[in-house]
Amino acid sequence: MSCELRCLDDRHLGGASVGGRCHHREVRVTAADVERIPAGNLRVSRAEFVALWVAAERRVDEDYSDWYAAGVAMTCRWMATVTVFHLRQVRPARAPVTGETARAYEELIAKELFAAHRLSLRQPVPEWLRGRPRWLDAVIATLEWAWSRSGVAPMVSSAGNAS
Repeated sequence: MSCELRCLDDRHLGGASVGGRCHHREVRVTAADVERIPAGNLRVSRAEFVALWVAAERRVDEDYSDWYAAGVAMTCRWMATVTVFHLRQVRPARAPVTGETARAYEELIAKELFAAHRLSLRQPVPEWLRGRPRWLDAVIATLEWAWSRSGVAPMVSSAGNAS
């Protein structure tokens, strides 16, 4: 599998800069990754989903500090059930909010969206989340669009802004 997980995927590392513990590597979405996306995990077309995923991965490659793009990419990886490489281990991509290690399926996606909304209401905002500007907005927008078919696709631009 060509997807390589960056340290930003693991909120348990503290959500801040992890310095020498992580090496940034470009992530490529392959045809095999696309073919393995479970049809039940998407409520939008596979082509639309993949276009968003590729754009988010490219944006993170351009600017590793873009937490909005990272939130979109992490959510897409999990929904696509890809296997990632992290700290020399191969594992399924984790759910972005709950950290769930099981591969995404319909009930887990609904649970993740609920958890994301719940986290958005939490006060005070957890320290790890404060260090990720707009990350949770991106996760919610991606799940709402791809799963709930609500709203429009999150937009990831070369400037890292959503529209």
